[in-house]
Amino acid sequence: MKQSLYYIPTLKEAPKDAEVKSHRLMLRAGLIRQTAAGIYTYLPLGYQVIKNIEAIIREELEAIGASELLMPALQPKSLWDESGRWADYGPELMRLKDRKDREFCLGPTHEEVITEVVRDIITSYKKLPVALYQIQTKYRDEMRPRFGLMRGREFIMKDLYTFSATEAGMNAWYEMVKEAYSRIFKRCGLSTKIVASNTGEIGGIEAHEFMVMSEVGEDTILYSKSSDYGINIEASDQKEGDMAPDGSGPLFTGKGIEVGNIFKIGTKYSIPMNAYYQDQAGEKKPVQMASYGIGISRTLMAVVEEHATEDGLIWPESLTPFDYHLIPLNEVDDAVMEVYHKLKENARVLLDDRDERPGVKFKDAALIGIPKRIILGRDFKDGRIETEFYGEKSTQSLEGFLASL
Repeated sequence: MKQSLYYIPTLKEAPKDAEVKSHRLMLRAGLIRQTAAGIYTYLPLGYQVIKNIEAIIREELEAIGASELLMPALQPKSLWDESGRWADYGPELMRLKDRKDREFCLGPTHEEVITEVVRDIITSYKKLPVALYQIQTKYRDEMRPRFGLMRGREFIMKDLYTFSATEAGMNAWYEMVKEAYSRIFKRCGLSTKIVASNTGEIGGIEAHEFMVMSEVGEDTILYSKSSDYGINIEASDQKEGDMAPDGSGPLFTGKGIEVGNIFKIGTKYSIPMNAYYQDQAGEKKPVQMASYGIGISRTLMAVVEEHATEDGLIWPESLTPFDYHLIPLNEVDDAVMEVYHKLKENARVLLDDRDERPGVKFKDAALIGIPKRIILGRDFKDGRIETEFYGEKSTQSLEGFLASL
């Protein structure tokens, strides 16, 4: 892709209301642009990283047997009345009416819709288990949208729902998805801590959150430094300095960015919404459900917060929007284009073909953070190039470099 054609509106300064590093950098690097409070457009560079995150999620979920579908964002009040959540959910639910005065909401989550989708189909134990997921925009009328993509009124989310015949089956899926989540976040370059949490608006039996430890996180967690124990302080009557329940040592407090959550729902939705199946003995029983979410746009924010410097982004290799940033310092002639087309045979390449000074090109390259840069400078005419891969600089022959690809 030629950079002159790829829309990357970089900024010299971030808006004054951008309070945290990730928000400042995503605006300056041209990843996002605010439309209203808590509502953002994902510009080409940012959206490519979003798609890379989604690809990792799809690979890991399909590997454990989950199938992808797409449900409507617009949901009728009648479904939420069945579950009882229309009255219970609170002011965060985006409610609206159509021209015939029928009430709807813009979905913050899809437990009601997915239960309605399967309840007339999964009528026998022979059709269980089932795992269905989607990637979709969600809506919540947050009172205080803040920190860019941390807490928005519109955001991209992956939600997965499992349906099992027994509680043991639900528990098995829960552990399987928990492990898949750990792989997903590791592949995205994030170190996460799994902590017990409240079931909140989703409800159910048990819940856990995947936290990226960060001073800008909105959640406070208690955790042990000597074991995997952790719990959201909102779900705990413990305090810092108390002994961890597993006996591993004292508890410490820290801030975390919640990037994922998982819930054992049990029969919270299946009983009131009449999602029953017939077991082997012919007895009618409610389906056991679990719900699992990943905040994809928030994962993007957490990656930037964890990996970037104040001067620019540094993408993990798994998420980088381009494999190479090709930066010629002189005229973009046939020799430059030959290198560009050769690289494109095996990689995604961004060619900075803009009519700009080298200083401008280098500053923008550092800002947008493609970690492998190839500079065609004064020695290019002699067949030598400069490379900067994850901060390590070297000079080498063009022929040798291309042969190594």
